[in-house]
Amino acid sequence: MSYNDDELLMISGIQHYHYCKRQWYLIHAEQQWSENLYTTKGNILHEKVDDPFVVETRKNMFVSRSLPLVSHNLGFYGVSDVVEFILSDNGCYIKSKNNKYEVTPVEYKAGKPKSDDCDKVQLCLQALCLEEMLDVNIEQGYLYYGKTRHREKVNFNRELRESVAELSNKMHSIIKDEITVFPEYGQKCDRCSLKNLCIPKIKTTYSSVNRYIKSKLIDKEGIDA
Repeated sequence: MSYNDDELLMISGIQHYHYCKRQWYLIHAEQQWSENLYTTKGNILHEKVDDPFVVETRKNMFVSRSLPLVSHNLGFYGVSDVVEFILSDNGCYIKSKNNKYEVTPVEYKAGKPKSDDCDKVQLCLQALCLEEMLDVNIEQGYLYYGKTRHREKVNFNRELRESVAELSNKMHSIIKDEITVFPEYGQKCDRCSLKNLCIPKIKTTYSSVNRYIKSKLIDKEGIDA
């Protein structure tokens, strides 16, 4: 399947979706956002990293920042924090450098490594975009955590790639079918910057915006919408 430009979702959204479907829905479907201490720390870290005019060149490699990414196969777009290009006979040919390079994406996070795969699926999606764009195979990337100041290697194995594809299908289905994602309260809600917008302890039975509107029309006017 191939998505057109109007159907593309933001790459960063897959991390939100994996962490909390409701968080992703509020940010990427309803365009709602609010800052807190944790998001501010993340913004500060990325301001130091995401300068598209900085290209570092070393003896056997160069580093590109804020590289635009897109995958029409999966239906995503965005920018990478850092992509490292290391000289390799088995890499992809970069015309501007007239040489072959191994491609390695690096994603920066303000906190520390998480117990789930929400950061890993985001990094893997970046790699899949790069594979599609550059016609290259990427076996690994890195997550850099500001709190530990340490890189964590991520292998893009079949399991992780299949997880990204599955998440992609679910996210696109929600947008296409106009399904409303409702909150499910948990401990992580107390740390979320969207807590006051989400109101996670409120329960509702409506499964879509259209059904909600229709039910209100029937209740208020007795009209069968």
